[in-house]
Amino acid sequence: MKNRPRWDQCVDHKNEDVESFINDYFSSPDRSCLLIAGAGFDPRAPGFSKILRDTLNERLQVILIREERPNPDVKLVEHAEQNLEFIQSMLGKSKIIKIDIFAEDNAVVSGRKVISELRSESFDVYTDVVIDLSALSIGVSFPIVRFMYESAQQSEALRNVHLLVASDPALDDVITPISSDVVNKVHGFKGEAGLHGDTEPAKLWLPQLSIKRKDDLRRIYDTVDPHDTCPILPFPSRDIKAGDRLAFEFLDELEDIWEVDTRNLVFADEENPLDLYRTILRIDDERQPVFKDFGGSLLALSPLGSKVLAIGALMAALERNLPVYYVEALGYDVDWVKVDRADTGVRAMRHIWLYGEVYPSDVIAK
Repeated sequence: MKNRPRWDQCVDHKNEDVESFINDYFSSPDRSCLLIAGAGFDPRAPGFSKILRDTLNERLQVILIREERPNPDVKLVEHAEQNLEFIQSMLGKSKIIKIDIFAEDNAVVSGRKVISELRSESFDVYTDVVIDLSALSIGVSFPIVRFMYESAQQSEALRNVHLLVASDPALDDVITPISSDVVNKVHGFKGEAGLHGDTEPAKLWLPQLSIKRKDDLRRIYDTVDPHDTCPILPFPSRDIKAGDRLAFEFLDELEDIWEVDTRNLVFADEENPLDLYRTILRIDDERQPVFKDFGGSLLALSPLGSKVLAIGALMAALERNLPVYYVEALGYDVDWVKVDRADTGVRAMRHIWLYGEVYPSDVIAK
């Protein structure tokens, strides 16, 4: 009998319900909260700071992560400083941790470095830890979430862990990563543990398609060298033609390179990470008995698109110890005119209660 998925009955909130939850839940004077958030150029960086501060006041402490990349564009630095100044004007004193994304030899070191910094912190005084993924890269945010999740599991005192994200596909369209040439696995998400035998497992790659990451996805495909590929397309989505455009853009890959059967396309609700999470687990469950006598089955994830869908991939990777492949960005090319015109009111907000008192003891113990 299969185990019930860890987040089968996940507590989550969407859009205006996110702010209502924050106001209601954190209004209790017994709550003390640590917010971990990005403090880079992304306009979404300040998003949840004011909501949390207005509710928690002095019961909120903040760690801001500054991702440092080599030779940054002056405009990016200027916007990052403006965001930081704005956040600190709302929050007062906060701790800033600067994380070098690359070492001097261009090796990606961000995941190890951010965990090293967090290990020096004490979390025992907090009832809740909130991680805002809105302005953090997956090479930084995924390791943070894994570390805080496992730290809460090991804590003698019950500590709640929450994920927040503000997603805006239109804004993503005007921010283009300048990618490195090297494919990496996210720190903490290597994924091979638990596979046994000399036979290579049957590898299934689930890439989240993104037009701006087409070259990256090609490189990841060559590195993973999967036996099969199940591309992830957003549906439903705010833009009803988004999936069609992605399929057309990747037509050569789908038909000739990845040789994808149309029945293997994965459709995931663009604004519901739990939809993708449950789909990945279902695919994994269906493959395990099929390949158990032939080296086993291994799913590999590449969540390079929507941050909301990336949370679904993150939760599945946490539960099933799946590898996460990505290409780190050396920098970003931003259309600032379009960014300044962006309508912040159309951003989708999502809250996921990842760990804590709301779940039964059998889920907490996993």
